Amino acid sequence: MILDNLRSRLTTEINPTLEDYGNNILASILVVIYGQSPIVVMTEKPKHMKFHAGEISFPGGKLDSLDSNLLETALRETREEIGLSLRPDQVIGQLDPVITLNSGFTILPFVSVIDEIPPLSANAEVEKIFHIPLESFLKTKEKDPDPTHNLIQEMYRYEFQGKIVWGASARVLKQIADCLSS
Repeated sequence: MILDNLRSRLTTEINPTLEDYGNNILASILVVIYGQSPIVVMTEKPKHMKFHAGEISFPGGKLDSLDSNLLETALRETREEIGLSLRPDQVIGQLDPVITLNSGFTILPFVSVIDEIPPLSANAEVEKIFHIPLESFLKTKEKDPDPTHNLIQEMYRYEFQGKIVWGASARVLKQIADCLSS
């Protein structure tokens, strides 16, 4: 798996607004993939967070009233949470929105595939930053065995260093895996 192949498969038109999201809270994330042996950046939320405490997720968050669109939200949140400043032109595409089961978010995932990143620094919203080898990580996919997690749509889980990635983050990873296998 090389970056140029990833770029070609994950490049899509970017439409940073969502029209139909019901009563959900709008949010966005940024999937950052970098390096010659592609690495994906994920974070672990602190256990004291109001939403998604202790979960492994992508940098991102709620649409702020000062954000002009969801791409701006994803870039701002990534800069705040892990200290990575990217320009809009470094975002190559977006995936389908995902919905959280319990917290009522509709999340628009954006994708950036870049050659390298500077050292990252976590803020108070991030317990830990993970740099995960993408190819081997995607191979850990299994169907989520908890039937209560399968109420809306099929659920998956991934594993890295004993940590389980599930829910919306796993559905984003499944979309990436599907793009790469097509």
